[in-house]
Amino acid sequence: MGTERILYPCYFNGTLTRAEGRRIPKSLALKSPKIQDIERTARRIGISDVVIEPNSHPAHWSHREGRLRISWDGSKESLIRKITKNLPEKQ
Repeated sequence: MGTERILYPCYFNGTLTRAEGRRIPKSLALKSPKIQDIERTARRIGISDVVIEPNSHPAHWSHREGRLRISWDGSKESLIRKITKNLPEKQ
């Protein structure tokens, strides 16, 4: 079991700016990422310890998109990159 990392859908949202919370290049981002799509992608690439929680990103508290709690030994950025490379095509 690795260190727990928290991921929010806004990290993968191409309609947001970096200042608003997007963490990946706009060219790789999704128009409207769903927490379930990110969870499925994490499981598909072999990350089995994934939990969806009802919490929202502090900057987007009214959106209630949820968040993922993932057990991961590497850095948060490496986790985000790995998931991004395997996300479904742009929505």
